[in-house]
Amino acid sequence: MENFIQMAGIQSVLFVYMVVGYACRKANIIKSSARQSFTDFVIYITLPCMVFNSFDMELTAETFKVGAQALIIASVLAVCALIVGRFAYNGFAPRTKSILQYGTLVSNAGFAGLPIVESAYGSEGLFIGSLFIIPTRILMWSAGISLFTQAPLKQRIKNVLLNPGIIAVELGLLRLFFHIPLPAFLNKAIGAFGASTTPLAMVIVGLILAEVEIKTVFDKRAFILVAVRQLAFPLIALLVLRMIPGIDPTTLKVAVVITGMPIGSTTAILADKYGADADFASKCVFVSTLTSLITVPILTLFL
Repeated sequence: MENFIQMAGIQSVLFVYMVVGYACRKANIIKSSARQSFTDFVIYITLPCMVFNSFDMELTAETFKVGAQALIIASVLAVCALIVGRFAYNGFAPRTKSILQYGTLVSNAGFAGLPIVESAYGSEGLFIGSLFIIPTRILMWSAGISLFTQAPLKQRIKNVLLNPGIIAVELGLLRLFFHIPLPAFLNKAIGAFGASTTPLAMVIVGLILAEVEIKTVFDKRAFILVAVRQLAFPLIALLVLRMIPGIDPTTLKVAVVITGMPIGSTTAILADKYGADADFASKCVFVSTLTSLITVPILTLFL
């Protein structure tokens, strides 16, 4: 129950950030044309700083073990999500099926997940979470893109290698392994930028939700995706991980919380770009983000 109360408190703070973003868009304090700039600033500046800063720790045998566990578990879960997405939505129209498949594979782990695990589990949780999202990011820009279009292999490799989050992890690993010192002023600036990720990311979610027509948003197909992505999948992952001896407790918690994150906003962006059902994708983002305020604390009851 303590985990539930803690996570409900964290989600409440994030909800306030989201409401501020929603209100700013509705009041036209932040214009629609500015949203992409906000998003790019988080993706290319603050989130990479947050990820990079999570590697500012001493490398020990335990750190190496925990990191290896996180990568292995994340890789298996990412592949499972891809397989589930491939076979779970037979019978849906192709333009809708691609969205459901992508939403099952790709969560909002970067925007919402990392700030949440940092708030709940501290620097250790952020370190594990930063490693945990690597396999999903790789599949997101390779197999994920192929759900919407047949992108050339060279382009898919480029998308993975140039992803800001992956670059931040690579630089962070260099910092971890070789203890590369940074000037104090630069270290402080990176930390400050990283700390701004949480409110900025949730403000952006609020900006996105403000542009969705509420009256038409509650589509039952979106709730099917929520049931799979945010409840069934993380609970099954929890049951399986608990049967494996030697799993680090924090790694298990981070794995379940990250796995239960709402679908990524890139679902709507890619659907619009590649001719899938962009309206339905926006509904999924809205419903998934809104319901996560309830489903994520519920998941912690089992941790």
